[in-house]
Formats: sequence, C-alpha cells, structure tokens
Amino acid sequence: MINTTLCYIEKENKYLMLHRIKKENDLNQDKWIGIGGKFEDRESPEQCVRREATEETGLILGKCNYRGIITFVSDKWPTEYMHLFTCCDFDGQIKECDEGVLEWVEKEKIYDLPLWQGDKIFLKLIENDSTPFFSLRLEYKGDSLVSAILNEEVLV
Repeated sequence: MINTTLCYIEKENKYLMLHRIKKENDLNQDKWIGIGGKFEDRESPEQCVRREATEETGLILGKCNYRGIITFVSDKWPTEYMHLFTCCDFDGQIKECDEGVLEWVEKEKIYDLPLWQGDKIFLKLIENDSTPFFSLRLEYKGDSLVSAILNEEVLV
C-alpha cells in the first residue's frame, strides 16, 4: 500500500494538467492527471504535495486546500491512499516535466481528455468549493471502474 498526493493547481478557471506520456511502465500512461506523487519517509501530505509540485512543475505552492482522501483498490496495482489538494496560491515559472507534458486546461474541457473514470467523480466534487472534506473509495478491475463509494454511500 502506498500514500500519494495529487493537486489541481488552478488559475483563470484552468487547471494545470499533466499528460503522462514520458515514463515507461506508467500506470497513468496517456492519461491527464493533476500534479503529485509518492510520499517520502516522514513527510506529511502537505510537505509531499509541495515537494512534488516543485519537482514536477517548478512552481512553489502557497496555501493548499486539503480536499479529500481517495482510496484506490485495483486487481493490478497496490492499494493507494491519495491525498487530494487544490491550490490557487503559487509562485514561479513552469519548467519541463520528465513525466509528461504540462498544460493549462480550461476546467470545462477537462472531461474531454483521457481521464480515469474515478477522476471524473472527484473532479466534480472539487469544482464546488463548498464541498466538505470527503473520503472516496474507487475500485478498478483492469482499467475499468467497478465501484465508487463516497463517504460510505455507493455511487457505482
């Protein structure tokens, strides 16, 4: 089981998205996702998301909003606990990312991109700033979402 972070950095009604096309054996190959990665020893979720954002984008994050925790269960990959953030407070210049291509994408066009099915669920949850902190469990068989449970209520 692993702990990761994912952050949707936003400006001017756009999210900074990463098109995962550069890493070999990438479970996110050709998907568009937010910014993040695996925890290092002794890191808090906030420390991890800031470090990963700087490593992947060159940006330095200010205040981040901790939005929820997503539990990914898969028949192909280890269980993952992903700590989800949004951030509109950042500084710096975007640099090239060795995991894929970074692009600012208008929020309403994100759903036209190749996304994981479960990502569409939590993206809708974070669109509304009044959505409280949530727990979402997503279960995949292969690349197909077979179950989604939000705060103990079955969605799929």
